[in-house]
Amino acid sequence: MIELKYKSSSIWYAFFITTCLFSINLPAQQKPIKKPNVILIITDDQGIGDLGAIGNPIIKTPNLDAFYGDAVRFTNYHVSTTCAPTRGALMTGRHTNRLNVFHTITGRSLLFEEEVILPQIFAQNGYTNGMFGKWHLGDNFPLRPEDRGFHEVVRHGGGGIGQGPDYWDNDYFDDTYWHNGELEKYEGYCTDVFFSEAMAFIEANKHSPFFAYISTNAPHGPLNVPEEYIDLYKEYSDEELPERFKRFYGMITNIDDNFKRLEQKLDELGLTDNTILVFTTDNGTAGGNTIYDGGLRGAKGSVYEGGHRVPLFIRWPDGQLTGGKDIDNLVAHYDLLPTFVDLLGLDFNPVKPLDGISLNPLLTESTTSWPNRVLYVDTQRLQNLVKYKDYSIMDDRWRLVNGTELYDMTNDKIQSNNVIDQHPLVVEKLALGYEKWWQSIMDEGPNERYAYIKVGAGKENPSRINAHDMLTGKHGSAWHQNGATAAAQATGRWKIEFVADGEYAVSLRRFPRESGLPINAVFPAQEKIVRLERAKMGSEKEDFEQAYVYVANLEGTKNIEAGQEEVTFTGYVSAGKYDMEAQLIDSAKRVFPAYYVYIEKLP
Repeated sequence: MIELKYKSSSIWYAFFITTCLFSINLPAQQKPIKKPNVILIITDDQGIGDLGAIGNPIIKTPNLDAFYGDAVRFTNYHVSTTCAPTRGALMTGRHTNRLNVFHTITGRSLLFEEEVILPQIFAQNGYTNGMFGKWHLGDNFPLRPEDRGFHEVVRHGGGGIGQGPDYWDNDYFDDTYWHNGELEKYEGYCTDVFFSEAMAFIEANKHSPFFAYISTNAPHGPLNVPEEYIDLYKEYSDEELPERFKRFYGMITNIDDNFKRLEQKLDELGLTDNTILVFTTDNGTAGGNTIYDGGLRGAKGSVYEGGHRVPLFIRWPDGQLTGGKDIDNLVAHYDLLPTFVDLLGLDFNPVKPLDGISLNPLLTESTTSWPNRVLYVDTQRLQNLVKYKDYSIMDDRWRLVNGTELYDMTNDKIQSNNVIDQHPLVVEKLALGYEKWWQSIMDEGPNERYAYIKVGAGKENPSRINAHDMLTGKHGSAWHQNGATAAAQATGRWKIEFVADGEYAVSLRRFPRESGLPINAVFPAQEKIVRLERAKMGSEKEDFEQAYVYVANLEGTKNIEAGQEEVTFTGYVSAGKYDMEAQLIDSAKRVFPAYYVYIEKLP
């Protein structure tokens, strides 16, 4: 076990001492200045080239561009290549491969319960924490944001609106979200709602330090956005800017407008100067590089630079972090947690080794030397971690990609000139680093460990479980609501922990309870989607005839009656960890997952 103690940063220490000395002469009724607030905004699938300030000649982001002009900018900041892995690393200060978050579905996007995360650290240091938008690290107890240090939560389910864990038939407009664990209907466009809820939280907590995590699902697909934002780009023909990117850019412009609303609210409340405001994104662009690539190769999912090098802008006027300064050192998402701890003087003793280091010396210009770090990024997206799977090794100068390509970033930022044959010693050094790093990952046993959904707990009963989190090698679209509609074929198991002995009801469904749909519902209006989904899977389906469950000592098969919405099995289950299988079987004896499973501890 590694025991580390982060000390107060020089900025906060000086700020604290000045405040204390000054307060000696203050009238009794005046209060000392509180610790800085923190607002972290992270957007989904927006790459570094999807901003006007970076040089995109089409996109309209005037407010983020102005923020860029006044912020400290990390120009060589790297995240994971997809969304959940980035969020896991950001929240823990540790590489995502250590966390059970190396995929976005199939049970490998559930952040291990024992990991200590950023809101827990803030809470232990007197902060009130709010989370708004996309979580994507677990939708069931004890993995939800409200279980892990956030006091106020408004979120959708899964990795995007409309995915399996989300409320049925949400479409970005007037949706139903989870508010502190309870379903609540909201009016308006999703990004507007998340920013509005965040601003209400900020106003309610303006007199005490707060951490607001605004994590938009936009501009992740489906590319639904108010027409007025599409119209902003109608000056461009479909050849110049295809309809898809009018929508994609419109979603980003909507984020930009909400960013302006947030800044205005901070000004109105007098909080701007004492608030650390951070803007970043979770991975490379989802196709925006075909319009403007920002000088980088690759996009979301790629281990080339465009897949993981993203914006990171930070402003804190009271901390003198302003002025439009660039920091070009190689840094990563897992550096943010130790940076906040150091910058704010938070009390934190890590019980697991961190991969990140504090960026405070770079922010405060308190060091003249910075190590030539070697960082590692990969794209796994499998049931288990696989060595040498789609990876890049990075240091200040070099990128070694998949062990076969070497790029000199000092003169080849676009990664077009492979010089691997010219620098064998560089390749040998970087490859050796990868071997040691990989072994450090394997030493923590991530392939042998799983994150368990806990059922029978008072904080969530019944538990609404979805095929999104089913461990399976062949998932197709079973993780999505479209997969349930089209009856995408897959088999697998869930990792379930029953927290107490007792009588339980396990109900198998094709659609969630809020849908009111029977298991054998048909969708004439969506027949095209159904055909496409089935074609992708190469599967057919007759009517479902049977439901089968196996978990602990509870095993059985029941027939499905006409119009039946769910099939329920009841029995006594002893506390413990179990694999669960839950299946729907059609008249041709083909096996499909129960796309939704409800587990309830009975009185």
